[in-house]
Amino acid sequence: MVLRPSPAMFPEEQEAIEGAEVVEAEEEDDFFLDVDVLQNHGINAADIKKLKTAGICTLKGIQMATKKKLCAIKGLSEAKVDKVKEACCKLLNSGFVTALEFSDKRRCVFHISTGSQELDKLMGGGLESMAITEAFGEFRTGKTQLSHTLCVTAQLPGEGGYTGGKVIFIDTENTFRPDRLRPIADRFNLDQSAMLDNVLYARAYTSEHQYELMDMVAAKLHEEAGVFKLLIVDSIMALFRVDFSGRGELADRQQKLAQMLSRLQKISEEYNVAVFLTNQMTADPGAALSFQADPKKPVGGHILAHASTTRISLRKGRGEVRIAKIYDSPDLPESEASFAITSGGVTDAKE
Repeated sequence: MVLRPSPAMFPEEQEAIEGAEVVEAEEEDDFFLDVDVLQNHGINAADIKKLKTAGICTLKGIQMATKKKLCAIKGLSEAKVDKVKEACCKLLNSGFVTALEFSDKRRCVFHISTGSQELDKLMGGGLESMAITEAFGEFRTGKTQLSHTLCVTAQLPGEGGYTGGKVIFIDTENTFRPDRLRPIADRFNLDQSAMLDNVLYARAYTSEHQYELMDMVAAKLHEEAGVFKLLIVDSIMALFRVDFSGRGELADRQQKLAQMLSRLQKISEEYNVAVFLTNQMTADPGAALSFQADPKKPVGGHILAHASTTRISLRKGRGEVRIAKIYDSPDLPESEASFAITSGGVTDAKE
């Protein structure tokens, strides 16, 4: 909540609060600094349009792109790219900052509730923005149900001043059902039509199509800056497993997957959105030889393991109960939580 200066305040206090508001507004503007500002630094409008067509709409997006990628954009020469990069460096701080300054920057990070308090507690408050959260498990462990619940809970105001927002859902397995969202909306007393209108849906048919959708996602997030809060991909690996087969194509598959995950990570940081991925499991032939308790592992290998900020393992419990475990996280302890799947979506498991 933003403080408003009251008439009873001393002039110094009033100035301090007004200054804090200005800084907050400036930080928000810096976050979505449009590439159009480059026109004031000698970059012509036609070149800026080419950048936007390639899905690069903010200065942060230019900072995150390599010169090789920018040169690959039709109509941009190496000299033009150097000029764009130079102008971008003048406008953005691309060097070192102190941990204290970085901590201040991370104040804009928010958490989206999963619908279950126990699961939120396990995840440090819910799904974190500017990060990739991956949930993996066998079929019937609640991955898609969690995705559907998040479509609704992302629209609800939450803790820490989170106001709620729109959702983008990329479906690779044809498992998205809008009618499944209706009873979840009823649980949270939301208007069904208004809630569904806030979920942007796309069906991906190939891994290439899935990657192409990333440019459309970036364009939409830029068009409605600060409105979209969550990007869901259910599931991240399904189409890669179909399009690339055998060991002969494994290196190529992993390279394409790395590019996809790098794009998702950049989108999450560039536009301050939470990214939620679901992932499949595969049998591990070497597990029996090493006496592992669970002979299954998530697909995607080390590439996906390193790209995901937080990894959550899901497994089935009794009845509708599911168990979530923190598998990997930079700041969360390894622990477990139970949740239940009901008609109203993901909720706390009854004792």
